[in-house]
Amino acid sequence: MIAKQKKKNSGAIGILDLQGGVYEHLDHLQRLGITARRVKHASDFNDLAGLIIPGGESSCIARLLDIFAIKQPLLKACERGMKIWGTCAGAILLAQKVVGEASSLGLIDIEIKRNSFGSQLDSFKSEARIPEVADDPIPLTFIRAPKIVRVGKDVNVLLKVKDYIAAAESESILVTVFHPELTGSLAFHRYFAAKCGLNPAVNTRSCSEQQWNYDSWTRLARSV
Repeated sequence: MIAKQKKKNSGAIGILDLQGGVYEHLDHLQRLGITARRVKHASDFNDLAGLIIPGGESSCIARLLDIFAIKQPLLKACERGMKIWGTCAGAILLAQKVVGEASSLGLIDIEIKRNSFGSQLDSFKSEARIPEVADDPIPLTFIRAPKIVRVGKDVNVLLKVKDYIAAAESESILVTVFHPELTGSLAFHRYFAAKCGLNPAVNTRSCSEQQWNYDSWTRLARSV
């Protein structure tokens, strides 16, 4: 069980910068007016209010957590109150049970199955209403997505589609099997910021895609 917060966090959210969609999350947080920073060293976890583990390749990210020696610092930051959101591969890393393989971080009581929709060609888009997160329908992008097939009693289901769960949360952890950072919607990033105790400058539950297009994040990559 994650310990209660022991000290005040900063007003920043980190994005785990080992592999995957880092800049897309940075772009969304900046559009909300949230201070965000890339995280790849143990010292980068100091005083973070929240951490996003982006989509990518879960087994690759798991190996890099060990190579960069930041798995334990991440777990310790979670113990002192840091919230974590995992998207797609990030959700796999956070799950207590992964069908057919060993779990990695095991921070939320869910069981998840990798690549549940088929190959890259089977990726798709849809939308759904998630009242806890937004007033409007939220656009969803699934890319070689996993399925959450079971949740524990202390886990709240945010979105269930047919025979699988697509979004869920515990007190400290949020998981989505889709990629909110690949749409113009700020709804899930606003929701996670609030979960971290932060107040976005853009205080809205709307899913407006204003001032966004599919390559908005590239301005951040060019500045590095």
